[in-house]
Amino acid sequence: MIRTRPIPRRPRSLPEVHGSVATTHPSLWRRMFAFAGPAYLVSVGYMDPGNWATDLAGGARFGYQLLWVLVMSNLMALLLQTMSARLGIVAGRDLAQACAETYPSFINLPLWVLCEIAIAACDLAELLGAAIALNLLFGLPVLWGILLTAADTLLLVGLSHSGIRWMEGLVLSLITVIAGCFFIEICLAKPPLSELARGLVPRLSPDSLYVAIAMLGATVMPHNLYLHSALVQTRRIGRSTEDKRRACRYNLLDSALALNGALAVNAAILVLAASVFFKRGIVVSEIQQAHQLLAPLLGTSAASAAFAIALLLSGQSSTMTGTMAGQIVMEGFLNIRLRPWLRRLITRLLAIVPAALTVALSGEQATFGLLILSQVILSLQLPFAIIPLVHFTSDRQRMGVFANPGWVRLLAWVIAGIVVGLNLRLVAETFQGWLAAAGSRRWLVELLTMPLALGLGALLAWVSLEPWLPARVRRWGRPELVSLPVALEPRLPAYRRILVPVDHTEVDQQTVSLAAGLAREHGSKLYLLHVEEDITSQLYGDLSQTIEVEAGRQYLEEITEALREHGVEAQAVLVYSRDPRREIVRFARQVRPDLVVMGAHGHKWFQDLVFGDTIDAVRHALGVPVLIVPEAGPPSPGQ
Repeated sequence: MIRTRPIPRRPRSLPEVHGSVATTHPSLWRRMFAFAGPAYLVSVGYMDPGNWATDLAGGARFGYQLLWVLVMSNLMALLLQTMSARLGIVAGRDLAQACAETYPSFINLPLWVLCEIAIAACDLAELLGAAIALNLLFGLPVLWGILLTAADTLLLVGLSHSGIRWMEGLVLSLITVIAGCFFIEICLAKPPLSELARGLVPRLSPDSLYVAIAMLGATVMPHNLYLHSALVQTRRIGRSTEDKRRACRYNLLDSALALNGALAVNAAILVLAASVFFKRGIVVSEIQQAHQLLAPLLGTSAASAAFAIALLLSGQSSTMTGTMAGQIVMEGFLNIRLRPWLRRLITRLLAIVPAALTVALSGEQATFGLLILSQVILSLQLPFAIIPLVHFTSDRQRMGVFANPGWVRLLAWVIAGIVVGLNLRLVAETFQGWLAAAGSRRWLVELLTMPLALGLGALLAWVSLEPWLPARVRRWGRPELVSLPVALEPRLPAYRRILVPVDHTEVDQQTVSLAAGLAREHGSKLYLLHVEEDITSQLYGDLSQTIEVEAGRQYLEEITEALREHGVEAQAVLVYSRDPRREIVRFARQVRPDLVVMGAHGHKWFQDLVFGDTIDAVRHALGVPVLIVPEAGPPSPGQ
């Protein structure tokens, strides 16, 4: 029996741009510029329209009282985003992939569902903000604006083909315009500095708790923790400890600059609301109201125009990162790779449907409350992202010398405790309010909410205590890595040259086993072919040095060496292309195999439409037999 050391294989984070930005420059400034970018993409999520709603509500209702919440949230975000970036740089995994490799499937599935709900809530806020801005600038009805925002999916597809640097440049330009608009607003409002200073003193009342938690959810966004750990992998760095340490330093600087810029924008929104609306006793119940009142209160129409332009750009810049986060969590948790246009369209539809229904049924005035609710949902999902992140980045086996030191672990757990505590208080008060309003139907509220609360509590307990659970319990539901068994007495027709495309998935075990059995019996030569699809591999070919490319080479070398030790002649070939089907056909025509052995993945016709069908493309292009090995194993006799 042939045994090789299995290497777990999952898609690269953002494979179309993975490792596509070079960072080895002799100039310090050019190196800083090369690393700059991921944190700015993350930072737009910290100034999206959801933040506008919570900051406006906080400033208009409580003045400068909640300014300290923004500062505390920004410090928390800086630490958490730095930990997320270190996970991506050091471990070569985004947060979703790390969860999938650590937790059993019955934990990963609800974690993925929670992530998708959070991303949909975030995208909901972004498209509502863009739709409201279109209404303010051009008078377009909000419902039509919501439907129109689906078209920005085409913009995302176009930017993904242009490379990550184009997207980073566009987002940075939008952030600059947003900051400029609010600089104008603050200059017009002229807030008193003494009252700003008093707003930095922590204080919280029962009335301000809901808005404070919404501000926390709007500032420390759970999907940004998944996103940042993937975006840092777009930089091509060396594998040595010093290379990773240098990358961590530059990303810390990038995060500090970007997140403090986001803090300035958020603080400007709250200060503007406090100095213009709170001082005059005006309750702001929707963003449109704030836009209409700014011009008469500040004495110039430029204030309203700047407000609407900044809102539109905020929604458009944030939606780019939201859809990227949707891609990351789906590929990371489920190991599913959808076509880019379909993946982004699904992400956008998850937000368009509830937004359109709310506006159609409750009117445009309901959008402000929906924006705040979306941020509360984000805050409730935070513990399920923060706690795994703290565990993973504190794990010396995963992080080595880059594992969190004691003081970082302490701060991280304090942050986790604050988030969990605030959320528990919010859940308790909300539940009590529902029970009081239910009256005689109190039992129905309990019946519907208690199972959900218990399930979420059990999930939170698992991810919190997982490192200390018995090994046997931790292995529940996790796939076993097995060796490659080889049939020693095959009874099949002889083939002299056998082509075996491999894609580093579990079906490779059955495919290589069956092909090796044929080769061992009849003295055939195996050609193992793998196509690397990322941009780095295509540009640099054999010079590519990313972690994934090196793991792929090692994977092929181990299988080839094991086959040769057992008397099977084998040749491993690694090619670089965005189209595996074309490369398989091209290589087959070059070596002229007598048989092609390919693994199937159990796709139905709809899945083939979504994922693309490599087997059919190869089968129709070649005039040789194609043996398809199902995911469950080789066909049994008589099948």
